Amino acid sequence: MIRALLALAALLALAGCGRTTSVREPDLVVRGDQAVAARPSPDQPSRGLRITSTRIAVITHGQASDPIWAVVKRGIEDAGRSQNVAVSYRAPDTYDIERMRELVEEAIADRPDGLVVSLPDASALGSAIRDAERAGIPVVTINSGSDEFKQLGVEIHVGQPEYEAGVKAGERMAAAGVRHALCVNHESGNDGLSERCLGFAKGLAGRGGTSDTLAIDLQDTMDAQRAIAQALSGGDVDGIMTLGAAAAAPALAALRASGFERRVKLATFDLSNDVLRAIEEKRLLFAIDQQPYLEGYLPIVLLAERARHGIFPQAGGLIPTGPRFVTSANVAEAIRLSRQGVR
Repeated sequence: MIRALLALAALLALAGCGRTTSVREPDLVVRGDQAVAARPSPDQPSRGLRITSTRIAVITHGQASDPIWAVVKRGIEDAGRSQNVAVSYRAPDTYDIERMRELVEEAIADRPDGLVVSLPDASALGSAIRDAERAGIPVVTINSGSDEFKQLGVEIHVGQPEYEAGVKAGERMAAAGVRHALCVNHESGNDGLSERCLGFAKGLAGRGGTSDTLAIDLQDTMDAQRAIAQALSGGDVDGIMTLGAAAAAPALAALRASGFERRVKLATFDLSNDVLRAIEEKRLLFAIDQQPYLEGYLPIVLLAERARHGIFPQAGGLIPTGPRFVTSANVAEAIRLSRQGVR
């Protein structure tokens, strides 16, 4: 009897430790703490002892190669530990909206207490998100989708208002003397990135500038570098705005190879070690920080409180995590925090 009680106490302690499980494709995901039993289907009642915990599933479109998603995951993991909830994280290996939709449907079938989804394509993911809502699963969207989430009726969106961030980026580029810029889009079809380019064009136009959109594929970085270099060859481009830290690398390489580093100003959305170093060395004008740590951290806290205590912010709102600008004036602080994994 005593041994049985000790074993039960150990199992209960394990169930409350708030672990996060992250699995890339094509492996199967293990959702939450190993001690958390899968929920039975309505027609299959549970038998015997079940150890339960608040369980939250996170599905994003982010690739492991993009540094922003490492920071998002750090926020998710820290929140899981602080809230003692079981969190799973899944994402396609490449930018694949159809596979992402399938992952959302699989998460719904597991009936978590909450679902966190990035929203790069509201049209393609809308049906899956509505399926979650019909199943009684509260949904929080993050990252992309700040201009589309309301049409889906989700609980709340945590992320940067993309169009507004683009406008401010365009205004800054124009103030730096840029008159004709490229907006380099590395994920064609991502609504959030499209909004960034639209806002960027608006910000430039307000000060007499113009911009063109250039699509690149980061699966082939050398081809991406060549595409940017070719766009610069006409001689009329004096600014480049990349829409992610991973896209800044081929842009920097193209400027270096073409000899246009002094003539063409470069800025980017999102941070990475290379981006911060380039700002410090004044090879990059500025970077826009959407604070991805908060995009990972806040939804877990909000959904945990909703599941446990029934409290939640006003439904249908936006929690804006950006834009915040990193320049040579404040880059030292950003570098210090990036070493801690939160910038």
